[in-house]
Amino acid sequence: MLNVAIIGAGAIAEAHIASYLKFSERCRIVAISDIYPDKAKALIDKHGLDAKAVARYEDLRNESIDLVSVCTPPYTHADIAISFLEAGSNVLVEKPMASSLQECDAMNEAAKRTGKLLSVVAQNRFLSPLMKLKAVLDSKLMGDILHVQVDSHWWRGYCYYDLWWRGTWEKEGGGPTLNHAVHHIDAMLWMMGSPTSVRAVMSNVAHDNAEVEDLSIGLLRFAGGALGQVTSSVVHHGEEQQLIFQGTKARVSAPWKVKASNSGPNGFPVPNAELEQSLQTLYDGLPTLAHEGHAGQIDDVLRAVETGGTPLIDGLSGRNTLELITAIYKSASTGNEVALPLGPEDSFYTREGIMAGATRFYEKKNSVESFADGSITMGSGFNS
Repeated sequence: MLNVAIIGAGAIAEAHIASYLKFSERCRIVAISDIYPDKAKALIDKHGLDAKAVARYEDLRNESIDLVSVCTPPYTHADIAISFLEAGSNVLVEKPMASSLQECDAMNEAAKRTGKLLSVVAQNRFLSPLMKLKAVLDSKLMGDILHVQVDSHWWRGYCYYDLWWRGTWEKEGGGPTLNHAVHHIDAMLWMMGSPTSVRAVMSNVAHDNAEVEDLSIGLLRFAGGALGQVTSSVVHHGEEQQLIFQGTKARVSAPWKVKASNSGPNGFPVPNAELEQSLQTLYDGLPTLAHEGHAGQIDDVLRAVETGGTPLIDGLSGRNTLELITAIYKSASTGNEVALPLGPEDSFYTREGIMAGATRFYEKKNSVESFADGSITMGSGFNS
């Protein structure tokens, strides 16, 4: 039985608690920590947990904690994760992994030094449509990928950025490119690897109470000539999200859709029904996941801790995702194309470098400590 602690009692902690409770025969939540301990106590009472609420996460370092879920604002991730890794705990850290590549590298170094597991939340990988799409791409039935389109479309009201840590480069680390599109960027990188360069633009078109962007568009160039585009937004009504891969032989996407063409004698497209059926048959024949989203990832992390194995999403995956996001911010702020990879010599490698170089759109006007309980949107399931 693994002992679990959750650090941070905000909205996303609910997803972690619900997921751990699905595996009550394998783990138990023994503590929840938050700088507002009454919020931690409220979660414990709500879910009927036999756990204690603490204000300082440091007070848990000397206890027997096998796995820690870090659900705090991004600028705190590195310190908390490293602290628990060095105390002998395995760590699952919410997205984004950290607010700088320097912090990611420090976290990965701590995991390597201590021999403990470090995983970064990317729950979209644990959705059946994306897992099946990855298998279809790996089959190469659609040929080489020529173009990828990533639409990370969300909508957030004006007051969203009133929460005390949101809307600043220092504490949130960025806008939707970092905190929303991170899911879709991770999935894209998982499916086709990292680009070699990025050119991007960004703006703040609807939230003048935030320093950060609320809309960005990144143009990607991959080795071999393939191109990509990533739109990151919190101004899109309907929150319609998709990943589309155009191959030499066919197009596939999440939400699932398949189209294939042959060339007619005049070069215009003629439907390739046979290939479409082959791709559809492959997709339909792939298994669905027993557990999806956060539950799927927590199942994977628990299994890795139990067996000494490697989780699907490790700290290097988390760093790769933040690297592309950082490149988008650098290009959009400087107006220049940015080559990858980014190393310690880069001006945007540190949080201080990002704060000095990133475009500030507005001054943060309002600051509230906490919102009343309310529903949150977790993104598309890619089923329709």
